[in-house]
Amino acid sequence: MQLTITEATDLAVRALTRAGMSAENARITADHLVDAALCGHEFSSLPRVLALAEALRGKPPAGPTRVVRENHCSALLDGGDNVAYVVSIHAVDKAIEIARKNGVAVVCANNAWFSGRLAYYVERAARQGFIAMHTTNATARVAPHGGVDPLMGTNPFAIAFPGAGDDDPIIIDIGTSASTWGDVVLARTKGVPLPEGVAVNAAGQPTTDPQQALDGAILPWGGPRGSGLALAIQLLGILAGSDLVIEDISNYGLFFVVIDPKLFMPSDQFPARVSAFRQVITSNRPIEGGGAVRVPGDSSQQKRRINREKGVIFLDEKVYARLRELVD
Repeated sequence: MQLTITEATDLAVRALTRAGMSAENARITADHLVDAALCGHEFSSLPRVLALAEALRGKPPAGPTRVVRENHCSALLDGGDNVAYVVSIHAVDKAIEIARKNGVAVVCANNAWFSGRLAYYVERAARQGFIAMHTTNATARVAPHGGVDPLMGTNPFAIAFPGAGDDDPIIIDIGTSASTWGDVVLARTKGVPLPEGVAVNAAGQPTTDPQQALDGAILPWGGPRGSGLALAIQLLGILAGSDLVIEDISNYGLFFVVIDPKLFMPSDQFPARVSAFRQVITSNRPIEGGGAVRVPGDSSQQKRRINREKGVIFLDEKVYARLRELVD
């Protein structure tokens, strides 16, 4: 079904505030979820409200996000047990503030949960002229390569590079698991099976049943390579202050690096080279039978432009019905 951007945002805000989130934080989170919908990422858009509302019911009221310590090139934030949709905005904005003064910033945050699309945060920095990298570990739902017990999160990685002028930044945002947790939950809500080869049940046997996958483990993407990258992200999360293995929805470790390209070359020269390299890539000859060569993130940004012009997002009717139950 179709909702206007205003209707979708209002629905998400109402559901989240009913679940106990402050109005300000609900709006920050809703803006993120609606942007995901505009970009065509169904699993990380409004369906995520259902999981957020469920998690909020078991949590006491959150405290403020605060800076624990800070120096000329780094900061550590305590998220106050707020959702990471909110804490990550505070963290990346702090990193931008430090990098604007000193050229580079490393910012960590902990005591936060659920993180959303990492592209959303690094794009925020890239559109202000910075290079930004972000990782986070998460609730243990992914088995290491060769194992069947969940020890790591879906542990995504994102990096963004600023483009020149009105050009979009180049954004790479990848998960290290064969399926996202959000995709598995969405499949359960919609009553559809998972693809083959992405999950095992509690007994360690392959499954396409979403509930069995949630009771068992998601497998790593790319075998040992994806598992190794997930391990690195897990360790960066531990550096940020998370537990070794996160067994519940709490205390993710958020890690940000923001760099001002002007540290290394004259102003605007690097964004110009980013845009030039985008043209080099998209001008590459496509393989036989394939479409035009694209840069990572181009499809999402194109969908966002189109959907913004239309002023609408699309939402599964089953998900919409469940969201209405939260607000009616």
